[in-house]
Amino acid sequence: MNQLPRLDDFPCRSYDKLRYGDTDRQGHVNNAVFATFLETGRVEMIYASDEPLLEDGFSFVVAKLEINYLAEILWPGTVDIGTRIVKVGRSSVTMQQAVFQNGVCCASAETVVVHFDQATRKSHAFSDAQKARLLEADVDQAAAATDGL
Repeated sequence: MNQLPRLDDFPCRSYDKLRYGDTDRQGHVNNAVFATFLETGRVEMIYASDEPLLEDGFSFVVAKLEINYLAEILWPGTVDIGTRIVKVGRSSVTMQQAVFQNGVCCASAETVVVHFDQATRKSHAFSDAQKARLLEADVDQAAAATDGL
């Protein structure tokens, strides 16, 4: 992402309440907590109560998480988390995510999750129905690629 993302850029939006225990000795939210915020965004998209993206016996595992720290987050308050799908592969999904406090983008991230068969403990190709639902959630379906992962 060359330009700083805006919360409006993301079709899936979540939030988290900051806890005093999220802070470190510098008085701002610790860098490790940013990964937890991003997890909230992914989980709310993947496990949406109305139409979860997973079938029984499967889960998603994180294969890549790249975070760009842009600004500090200060307690107390909340953060907003934006999540969007940018690429759907054979068994993986690439998401762009961002964390905002008071409208300021404090972090951007690229996250890759892999569809995981809990019985075989290996990646598993998406069903046609899952792939269609993931592509529907993709913000730019025309640019969605299908690759070998």
